[in-house]
Amino acid sequence: MTSRLRKYFNTLPAPLRQRIRRLWLSLVPITQCALAAGTAWWVAVQVFDHELPFFAPIAAVISLGLSLSQRWRRSVELVGGVTIGILVGDLFISQVGSGTWQIVVVVALAMAVAVFLDDGPLIPMQAGSSAALVATLLPPGGIAGFHRAIDALIGGVIGILVGALLPVNPASRARRDAAGVLATVRDAARHLAVGLRTGDEKEVFAALEAARGTQGAINTMRSDMRGGREVSRVSPLYWGSRMRIQRISATADPIDNAVRNFRIIARRALGKVQRGEPVRPEMIEIVSDLAGAFEILREMMMADPGEEPDETDATRLLRTIVRKARAELVADADLSETALLAEIRSLLVDLMMVAGMRRASAIATLR
Repeated sequence: MTSRLRKYFNTLPAPLRQRIRRLWLSLVPITQCALAAGTAWWVAVQVFDHELPFFAPIAAVISLGLSLSQRWRRSVELVGGVTIGILVGDLFISQVGSGTWQIVVVVALAMAVAVFLDDGPLIPMQAGSSAALVATLLPPGGIAGFHRAIDALIGGVIGILVGALLPVNPASRARRDAAGVLATVRDAARHLAVGLRTGDEKEVFAALEAARGTQGAINTMRSDMRGGREVSRVSPLYWGSRMRIQRISATADPIDNAVRNFRIIARRALGKVQRGEPVRPEMIEIVSDLAGAFEILREMMMADPGEEPDETDATRLLRTIVRKARAELVADADLSETALLAEIRSLLVDLMMVAGMRRASAIATLR
């Protein structure tokens, strides 16, 4: 059944597949937000006897969000911003009354206080919106404003508890993100090898465009890696996964650098093809081998502990490519081909670091 669904999924248009994949990856955070919102409302009404505690579910949803990163930070900023906005708004409106110019002043004042106290992006927005709420809907001087601050605290705490007790697997998203980036560059390397072998400018340009289009995925990967580290710190269920999350997170910079180096390689290759300059077959073979290197690193990312390929398998393949990419290969070459090999060797260092090697050891392998 799973294979049938996968085959059907692959027949769908690419934009629709992307939307379905995005929804699938967000199902757990959406469930967390929904459960946290309902629980926060119930606690505020049943335990604290607050009337219409709308801030509680709002705070729970904002503190969790769909992004895994900085959830604790968001919760603190949310509660802090609401508290600042309510206090500033209550003090100001109780003295001068409510009206158009009062709203202008109280929102500016609350946001200014929030910015002065903290540089987070969420706290001034929450302070301003809470101050506006006090100035327009909540009677100053009563307990309603205080109740709203408590509701925000309830929602923030419930959000953190739901995130800790019903967490997203901190490794799954990060692994999937990294594997997706590596798969994209793998395909780009295949296009590049074909383009260099046939002199097809369109193939080389397609490789360059594919590599250029990875930045959004890389940013998502970094965000999910930060979120994974946070989940592994907060959730008792994943305390034992901290070391694994750290190892996965350590690949973020090497993957990013590898993609950047590949873009440079593709640009240099495009220039050579456009000028009609041949590239020696040994160099094209190395570029083709890079596709295999990206693929084994992708498989390594998706493999569970104890499964193959592992870091040792990936390193073994990369060492084989390094032996082909010796500096002597371009001893009699022109400057552009020498620069192309230099970028390939730099890329190999990044890939060996993705496979777990230290930078110094990876550089030493090139000698």
